[in-house]
Amino acid sequence: MKKTLALSFAIAMTLSLCACGSEKKNTPNYESNEPTAISEKLSPAEQLLEDVKGTYDELFTVICDTKYDQIWIDECEAFVGKEMAESTAEMLKSSCTATIYGEDAIKAYTNAEDMRFDCYFINGVKQFLFNGNNISGIDNNGKKLFEHEYKFVKDFSVGGMMDGYLYETTDNDAGEFKYFLMMPDTPATTYHTEFRYGSNLNDLAEYNKGTYAYWLAAGIPVNCGEKMIEDCISLFVEENLSETSEEEEKPAA
Repeated sequence: MKKTLALSFAIAMTLSLCACGSEKKNTPNYESNEPTAISEKLSPAEQLLEDVKGTYDELFTVICDTKYDQIWIDECEAFVGKEMAESTAEMLKSSCTATIYGEDAIKAYTNAEDMRFDCYFINGVKQFLFNGNNISGIDNNGKKLFEHEYKFVKDFSVGGMMDGYLYETTDNDAGEFKYFLMMPDTPATTYHTEFRYGSNLNDLAEYNKGTYAYWLAAGIPVNCGEKMIEDCISLFVEENLSETSEEEEKPAA
């Protein structure tokens, strides 16, 4: 009999959101956002900005649309069985769709089993546009909120669990868009992208403390097709449940 999956386990597994990027699958060519051929002149950090070029919607707003509920259930069933598939799917979605972060989340998550992540865009951004070193964002009305040029600063880690690249703009009016921490996920490798942004480097380095506690933005290309959405859900479920499934199959000592 399969054990009940705890929400705290889902949180631990999703500290890297989809835990995607651990290994690249055979990925079909999508309409856009295909990786640029690596040039000897580009560092990995520079190459990443080339590979994520495009406009992005919030990942979980897209993949958690109710029309994809059955895909979530079917994918979970392969790991936890039919009886637990629906509840497990809801648990996984819930773990990354909180609507609070920072001090509000710290106060709310006094028990480990209550912890969730806010993986939406913050500070009024509806869509992000990555165009090489240029990053911009628009609000719900299509008004541009910011646009700056960014330069790679150094490798950067969140809580020693999520490693990525830190970029900074020298524009004085950048405010909460001064720094971008980009994870190595791209639409061509893991069907999405992950990042953090803000003005406080110390807080950006913490996943459960400070201004950005329990928050990690995730995006998916605005022109993604149904295939990319289905693949993203499948990878999310697999990366979060496969290890548990393997543990449950081990014979008791």
